[in-house]
Amino acid sequence: MKPESEADLAEAIKGARGPLQVRGGGTRGTGAPLGEVVETGGMTGITLYEPGALTVVVRTGTPLAEVEDALAAENQRLPFEPMDHRPLLGTNGTPTIGGVVAANVSGPRRVQAGACRDFMLGVRFVDGSGQIVKNGGRVMKNVTGYDLVKLMTGSRGTLGVLTEVSLKVLPRPETQACVMLEGLDDAQAVAAMARALGSPFEVTGAAHLPSGDGGQPVTLLRIEGFEKSVAYRADRLRALFDGHAVRIEEDAGAVADRWASVRDVTAFAGRDGDVWRISCKPSDGPALAARLGAEAHHFDWGGGLIWALLPSGTDARARLGAFRGHATRVRGMGDAPAIQPEPAPLAALSDGLRARFDPRGILNPGLMTA
Repeated sequence: MKPESEADLAEAIKGARGPLQVRGGGTRGTGAPLGEVVETGGMTGITLYEPGALTVVVRTGTPLAEVEDALAAENQRLPFEPMDHRPLLGTNGTPTIGGVVAANVSGPRRVQAGACRDFMLGVRFVDGSGQIVKNGGRVMKNVTGYDLVKLMTGSRGTLGVLTEVSLKVLPRPETQACVMLEGLDDAQAVAAMARALGSPFEVTGAAHLPSGDGGQPVTLLRIEGFEKSVAYRADRLRALFDGHAVRIEEDAGAVADRWASVRDVTAFAGRDGDVWRISCKPSDGPALAARLGAEAHHFDWGGGLIWALLPSGTDARARLGAFRGHATRVRGMGDAPAIQPEPAPLAALSDGLRARFDPRGILNPGLMTA
């Protein structure tokens, strides 16, 4: 079913007699094993955009590209740089803003700007009983009671079906450049990224590709802003790593393409095997990557995010053992749950929330354990 309005969606959920799979643009799949599909793509449109207030309100079925184009026309952007999963997963859907929020999709800029969740101002959604719920508003402020805005961001449609979201946006920079360190191993690269991120030069992306340009390791440090400031900071970063092989890419288009490839993990697109996404302490990253023994891997978020390509059916968690973080299978099949199982106390809280917002258990059932 594809409701055209929030009211239609509420009636559909209220009248449901079995499980429902919630789907946005179909770029990632829900992973839920059962249920009739409910698509949000019928609820589209930017309902409010105030460039001066850095605020946009959008129905959740709206294509992400439409939102980004509207912001670009006012020289603004979504700060959290959402990933496009289609190259990696080989899908043909259309990314929607609702799908981005439901999965808290955040790209390389998260290391500096924050995640999607950090820019959420308000939500409207329909819960598992068919009730329409609104929380938050159009400005950043403290809240009382449940902060449903943060709760719904990343809940993957298991607590309710998002119908409208309000987000804070930010100005687009005038230009960008990429400082590249060549030949570092994983440990050296993570140390270098930590040094760059801790510097005063406002690095907005820090990634390491062990098989980068020409198959050789390359560590990427992105800086953005006004042209003169970017040039100055690029030179200062070069000086910070005096003694290393350093080059600077200054063509803004080439830099954007390079970071889009990092964001979308295009190096693993079309290659056989399962893709795992491991979130961890940056300082733990090199040792964890060594434990994985992956066919290929790279680091984002200054080492706090590992993308790994493993043989089909491999359980990355079994190779990693206990660690501070979580591992998610983004592509592939296997006996292990795709999403990291929660510790018992946290799982009890999650179950309680789902029972409150979806008492019949019909929204994306099994998604968090499939």
